[in-house]
Amino acid sequence: QVQFVESGGGLVQAGESLRLSCAAPEPRFSFYAMGWFRQAPGKEREFVSAITWRNGRTNYADPLKGRFTISRDVPKNAVNLQMNSLKPEDTAIYYCAVDSSRWNIPVSALVREDNYDYWGQGMQVTVSS
Repeated sequence: QVQFVESGGGLVQAGESLRLSCAAPEPRFSFYAMGWFRQAPGKEREFVSAITWRNGRTNYADPLKGRFTISRDVPKNAVNLQMNSLKPEDTAIYYCAVDSSRWNIPVSALVREDNYDYWGQGMQVTVSS
């Protein structure tokens, strides 16, 4: 079982920021893309953002554009999700997901959960009003 290491979740007040990180289990573990999804209480899991590892192309859920930024941390073999101006409606469990088998996947396809091979255990992000 491949375990990616998620970090950065927690409790913040509205308007504050958090940075989530998802790191590969070992420095030489290769993957082609990483995405973030979230699931709020009583709702289905939804796409947040994704990035291709080879060329750094990004994709965002439309309502989150401008507040969330995804980026690669090449030395750490990890992907970060910077979340700014957080709102109570951003409260959810956030999951990182990894594609390690689709080497040329278009970034537009990363909105689909079935294009990922591994999933993190999830982190709680709570934004209080």
